[in-house]
Amino acid sequence: MNRTIPRLMLVFLGVFALLSIGVVVWQVGWVRPMKECEAARKWWDHAERVCATPVLISDITGRTIQDKQAEAQARAAIGRPPAQAPAPK
Repeated sequence: MNRTIPRLMLVFLGVFALLSIGVVVWQVGWVRPMKECEAARKWWDHAERVCATPVLISDITGRTIQDKQAEAQARAAIGRPPAQAPAPK
């Protein structure tokens, strides 16, 4: 019997096993963290594999958003609760 067929079968079986392991590593290392990050309404960086928290520009500059509806929409877009009005004195 020709030994090429069993040898070729083992080569294909090895390639299949490597590809299967690669798919599992891809799912566990890249896809699952990305989905968890996006479910938490954060930013996922594919290059660095980092889940970052979005920041409002008004938090950086110190300026407040004058339009309350726009502020509520901006806070909802990054997953923060609406700002509370200061308690009366």
